[in-house]
Amino acid sequence: MARSGTADLTLHGGHVPPWLLNRMKALSLPMVEAIILEHGKEGFIERMANPFWFQSFGTVIGMDWNSSGVTTTVMNVLKQVINPVSKQLGLYVCGGKGKHSLKTPQELQQVGMKTGLDGNYLAHCSKLSAKVDNTALQDGFQLYIHNFMVSDTGAWTVVQQGMNGKNGKARRYHWHSGKITDFVKEPHTAICGENQGKILNLVHGDAQNTQSAILKIAKENPDKVIKELPHLLVPSHHNIRASDVDFKRLGSILWLAHENETEKFEELLLLKGLGPRTLQSLALVSEVIHGTPSRFSDPARFAFAHGGKDATPFPVPTKVYDDTISTMQTAVENAKIGRSDKMAAIKKLTEMAQQAERNFVPNQNFDDLVQKENEESYKYWGRSVFGYAKPPKAKQLDLFDQPLP
Repeated sequence: MARSGTADLTLHGGHVPPWLLNRMKALSLPMVEAIILEHGKEGFIERMANPFWFQSFGTVIGMDWNSSGVTTTVMNVLKQVINPVSKQLGLYVCGGKGKHSLKTPQELQQVGMKTGLDGNYLAHCSKLSAKVDNTALQDGFQLYIHNFMVSDTGAWTVVQQGMNGKNGKARRYHWHSGKITDFVKEPHTAICGENQGKILNLVHGDAQNTQSAILKIAKENPDKVIKELPHLLVPSHHNIRASDVDFKRLGSILWLAHENETEKFEELLLLKGLGPRTLQSLALVSEVIHGTPSRFSDPARFAFAHGGKDATPFPVPTKVYDDTISTMQTAVENAKIGRSDKMAAIKKLTEMAQQAERNFVPNQNFDDLVQKENEESYKYWGRSVFGYAKPPKAKQLDLFDQPLP
């Protein structure tokens, strides 16, 4: 069995306030639905196995860009919004943090009964991935989060996270069913009912191969294994710096949204009426939905959609967030009944930004951009754990700067 990637993050505490968590859930569901409409449920499963995409998704919905809490929050949000409509989406999210992670095998058994998938096999893969990351490779991180997401066709991904109290870091591990190559020699087709597709079953004769795979991995040097995987290493500083962002990518989106460029394209007529700031957020959301893997090497860039709960890089612009949610919800609902014009317009934002990016020469006014977002935050009902954003105070003249009469 092979991992699909890892991510090293800074350990952060604190909770997501309800006013932000509710918006995260409201935006996440139409984003998941949009990805499924465009790429299928297996496509969404595959994206969840990419540590860079996962971090970008968490950032675009307003979670702290480099925090260990991204893992907990994203998986908690997805479990809450996906499981009530699992039958329609064909996706199921199991597990969680702490004691909830221990319930994963039982939850997967229930998924098996609902879908006809082999719940024993799914539980076996869940236990195996946890065993490898927690025991077979001694890298100093003790698991405390374990989530298992599976489609009704048998594709799955594991997202789990370990803590290292000595260095104040957390490490996230991603696994994907499409990466299983070592211990599956003769996968068979399970009869799972209509539209269930192919799954793998390792419950019976392949148990010895599974054990051999663990031993094989255990003999490898952990550093060697980690270096061979896609590995996201975010800096320890919490504020976002220019070096954390591909400013050519971000700059092309800002130019597109704020220089009236969107008004020149007939394909974007259905987005007319949205202000430049909402278009900026919507373009970043669109890229998370439609972007290719190479587009997510700088997850911090997606913080310029909806900021962060602790005002990093700026308070959450709740009015913009609500406009983005409304636009996405309408686009997805229309697409479900065959009216995909609005969804196509949202996708067009990504295409246009990437076209502009080819010849785009950004300025280096990154600090000015962050300052502008903070100063104008009150206009968009900016909010953080510290309260609502306030208008910047006008600079007053002191007694010695009074103008002459």
